[in-house]
Amino acid sequence: MAPLTGAKVIAQALHDLDITVLHTLVGIPVADIAEEAIDLGIRVIGYRNEQACSYAASIYGYLTGRPGVLLLTGGPGIIHGMAGITNASTNAFPLLVLGGSSESTSVTKGGFQELDAIALLTPHTKTAIRPSSKEPTAIVAALRTAYRIAWYGRPGPTFVDLPTDLIMEPSPADRRVDRPVISVSPPPKPGPSSDLITSAARLLRSSSAPLVIIGKGAAYARAESTIRSLISTHHLPFLPTPMGKGVVPDSHALNTSSARSAALKNADLVLLLGARPNWIVHFGEAPKYRPDVKIIQVDISPEELGRANSLGEPALSIFGDIGLVVDQIKAELGDWKAFSEPRVVSDPTAASSSYLDLLSRGAATNSAKTSEAAEKMTPVSGQLIYQRAYHIIKSTVNSLSPPSKGEIVYVAEGANTMDISRSSFPLEQPRQRLDAGTWGTMGVGLGYAIGAWSAYNLPSRTKKIIALEGDSALGFSGMEIETMARHRMDIVIIVMNNSGIYKGDATSATQWKEMQDRTSSSETAASNLKDRVKSLRSSSLLYETRYEHLAEMVGGTGFFVRSEEELRTATRKAFQEKEKVPCVLNVIIDPGINMDASFGWLETKEKHRGGGQSKL
Repeated sequence: MAPLTGAKVIAQALHDLDITVLHTLVGIPVADIAEEAIDLGIRVIGYRNEQACSYAASIYGYLTGRPGVLLLTGGPGIIHGMAGITNASTNAFPLLVLGGSSESTSVTKGGFQELDAIALLTPHTKTAIRPSSKEPTAIVAALRTAYRIAWYGRPGPTFVDLPTDLIMEPSPADRRVDRPVISVSPPPKPGPSSDLITSAARLLRSSSAPLVIIGKGAAYARAESTIRSLISTHHLPFLPTPMGKGVVPDSHALNTSSARSAALKNADLVLLLGARPNWIVHFGEAPKYRPDVKIIQVDISPEELGRANSLGEPALSIFGDIGLVVDQIKAELGDWKAFSEPRVVSDPTAASSSYLDLLSRGAATNSAKTSEAAEKMTPVSGQLIYQRAYHIIKSTVNSLSPPSKGEIVYVAEGANTMDISRSSFPLEQPRQRLDAGTWGTMGVGLGYAIGAWSAYNLPSRTKKIIALEGDSALGFSGMEIETMARHRMDIVIIVMNNSGIYKGDATSATQWKEMQDRTSSSETAASNLKDRVKSLRSSSLLYETRYEHLAEMVGGTGFFVRSEEELRTATRKAFQEKEKVPCVLNVIIDPGINMDASFGWLETKEKHRGGGQSKL
């Protein structure tokens, strides 16, 4: 009989915790844990880089509502995985991190990949611990504690350090010893104080211009049913954050996304559900908000309540589970309605200054601009733009899978690719949009896509994953396309290729065309290369890189797209691909050479070296 090793104990503990997917990039000593997990029926997904691996494990936790599990090698493996660990902490994603480390006897001696991971990760995790001994009971206790802490309260990452000797050497316990109990019950849901509920209802009733802001915390809490009822019953306008989309359907008449600025600027009361008053909602500060705005903040984390000191007064902070809080507010409000009509629709040309008319006028203006860009046909000699390309993709996909079914998860990252897609793809169900999130993290895209695929492609449910990637964003983790192929994941990756970060570069385009022409002498070519190195902007990427070949090289399907018809055909074929392979659409779009690079959330303006103003 094979000896009982720490690897066997750890794998069995994960199995007993009902872990079904393990995200890893193996090496000695943690490969032993992964192999034991496979033998127990746990699906082990091996990645090409710990960065993408860590992002995948964290978003898996967000989507499933239970901690994702990340298994890393020591030293550099931990360092590379720090990207996802800190991203999980900032976004409040539940994540259990298991990290190998040097043998106990080599600590401080310069052991292989030696790193004091406990000291490193303590500031970035909810807890960072090491089993007190090699005894199975001690190992299991450490894993159970870390799993529970990652899940309970404000979700976040936890870490368990596993020395090589603990993993690989025979356990001091007899194999016949009874397995320790490790089950963890779902987190308790804290209820709100009744006097705060009364105060919240009173503030809502006294408001003439209320607004509900819905964050991804509401999506994580699975509070969509009760929040939808709150909005519809009491006729409250609402604004979703990017990852809060779909908690209430985007098609709902009270959605103010098309009049975001007007909604924030004119609201006299904001009910903040599962969203922090950070940069995404402009901190709750003037001039984006009224100076006298009152904000009711509801959060599962007491530490988040009242974090922004500049919130309008009186600010009301309610600690509790979002679903329970909203249910009690609804009961307290009774049959009260904010407005007599349950829709934000009125004559946009009317001379009224009422809250609803302000929202209607703002929505009409912005919707007209968006529709014009989306509906405007691409000139025969021209290039696709984001809005038109997204319109074609959306129309094609919606014809194959109606939005009401919620069968698609969109991953979006990469400056304009992500920002423009937010309004281009309305959603009807929660947890359908994944993007750079609270930390604005670039590089999450393919890891998130794999994490979403592993969370949603089960016998009980199946969703299609579509990753909208900027060409720069794809570069962070492009080799994970091989991971998708190896694990037979039919993920669709649409690369919005403008040959640059934010925008392309005229010099890059000119040089590319010269190389394509092959007409210059070797001396001229050498001179051009020298000039190109000197003159390319920092945001430049190689012009029209053939990213579709990344899919083809691993047995997937690639499409090179220039025209509207090519985009329609490629989208349909990729979506209907019957083989379990990744598909990459390389969509060549206008590089925007003469456009300004900008980021709408930041107010600081700087002169961009390429000309014009930027909000980088």
